[in-house]
Amino acid sequence: MSRVKFPFTAVSGQSLFKTALILAAINPGIGGVLVNGPRGTAKSTLARGFADILPNELQSFVTLPLSATEEMLVGTLDLQLVLSEQKVNFKPGILAKAHQGIVYVDEVNLLADSLVDLLLDVSASGINYIERDGISHQHESRFILLGTMNPEEGELRAQLLDRFGLSVELSAQYSINERVEIVCLREAFDQNPNAFIAKYADQQQQLQQDITNAQALLGQVSCSLALRQFIAQRCHDANVDGLRADIVWFKTALAHAAWQGHAEVTKVDILAVEELVLNHRRNAGQSPSQYPQSPPPAENNQHQPPPSTSAFSRPESTYPQASQFSPPSTLPEPAGSNTQQQSDSSEWGSMPAVSQPMTNILAVELPIKQQDAKKKLTDKLALASKNNNGAVLGGQKASQNTTASLDWFATLVASLGRWPPAGLRFKKAKIGQPILHVILLDTSGSTLKKRQLSRAKAAIMHIAEQAYKQRELLCIFGFGNDAIEAVMPKQKAPKYIQHLLDSITAGGGTPIREMLTQVRAYQANSQKQQDGLAFRNYLLTDGRINQDVDDLKLTGHTVLIDTEDSAIKRGRGAEIALQLDCEYLVLPT
Repeated sequence: MSRVKFPFTAVSGQSLFKTALILAAINPGIGGVLVNGPRGTAKSTLARGFADILPNELQSFVTLPLSATEEMLVGTLDLQLVLSEQKVNFKPGILAKAHQGIVYVDEVNLLADSLVDLLLDVSASGINYIERDGISHQHESRFILLGTMNPEEGELRAQLLDRFGLSVELSAQYSINERVEIVCLREAFDQNPNAFIAKYADQQQQLQQDITNAQALLGQVSCSLALRQFIAQRCHDANVDGLRADIVWFKTALAHAAWQGHAEVTKVDILAVEELVLNHRRNAGQSPSQYPQSPPPAENNQHQPPPSTSAFSRPESTYPQASQFSPPSTLPEPAGSNTQQQSDSSEWGSMPAVSQPMTNILAVELPIKQQDAKKKLTDKLALASKNNNGAVLGGQKASQNTTASLDWFATLVASLGRWPPAGLRFKKAKIGQPILHVILLDTSGSTLKKRQLSRAKAAIMHIAEQAYKQRELLCIFGFGNDAIEAVMPKQKAPKYIQHLLDSITAGGGTPIREMLTQVRAYQANSQKQQDGLAFRNYLLTDGRINQDVDDLKLTGHTVLIDTEDSAIKRGRGAEIALQLDCEYLVLPT
């Protein structure tokens, strides 16, 4: 049975999200669209309704489940053909079905990084190359990648985030009238879906025709050198990495001009899509408020077409309005917290953020006692290989302590297609374990005393250097100013990190319970994305905290590094370490 979908044009609000989808449909070469927003913001509703307003040749809609494997995605060996006819043949995967359509990934931040990377590679090239299981094959796979995510459940790695062409931040803040309108629309749809869909049929068809017309015009749209330089200057001002933003912005401006019926890109087109392009690419120190949010002078609007006769009319300006941005997220009060002991009532509660760079301070070496997890796993596998308990299957020993997966191709070829196979063959087991270093830095006002914050940053330098040498993952959270900040998302530990650390400021109170609650959820989601991920946690704090945290132990090995510079500790570093059941170190002076 086909699923009845809520009409795209019937969705109330979320104009910036709609604009991003329409522009991606006009020019799929823009790249994927990433939608970031909390629950209840019509992410899935608009995504599923998107296919119905595409031109007829682009209406296939494929949902990629979070449980998908690489074989399901790219395709693999057709086992049935091997068994029945002893022939090696390719069995198409999801990317083949998605050609000329949409690949939709709900909660893309929970999808394994390797699959997201593969999706983005194919999306950019339009070709799916398969070299696996004895198969060498390639086929066209041109699709629009649409990913949605809830920021409460973890972030995408920066490298993957940048690969999405456009990004939209949705807000769950609605006015009373908007809430009533949305509920009434949903009620009408639920009572009689067919009648409701018929009511919006003309608007759906008109929007579909607008997209078709824009696609036909796209190849004729030009852009002056002056406006290309304007795009480059805006990207430079936003401090973006690389040139992907420039390329995507240019393509998106062309698509917007074609949608508006322009033969030439205007400054209106460029500024109208600015937030879609830069939202996920601005580096530290940049924010939407630093950019003008009002249309340019009237002389730049001379090519603006008359209002569309479509019920779903193209907006006079697709500038993001203040209401379209999510307010700073707040975390719910964790169970068991002691509200009367909140740090905002301390002497640091009203203190503004202050910078404290690492001037003349070298990396501080930490005498952490933990044995290297990779070495322990390697030793375990080496010990297992010395045992004689492994079962010999078809001439190949498979130790009970390894997790090598079955190699179907090698098994079937070795058995010449007979079933059951004469012997099993296993893929080479991966030795080693992915390690994520989670650094939790206290950035409250009290850490500014005696340059505690600078010395804590120097300790982080040492942790980052060791992680870089081992090619391990690293992420950094700051908790101070009564807020939690993701200073650096999960990524391979960078070689140079001092500039990032110097940009961290301190002030205000210490929301340690909120931080630990958020990090525990972050760890759970990270393990869903990457099987076998191990954590090494480092909590750097001066212990000036009144809250109990014994119910918020973190996953993995945790080290509390006491940054308080005092012969007699006024803070509670050792007590907090005991509550968290973690290793306790005093930061060397």
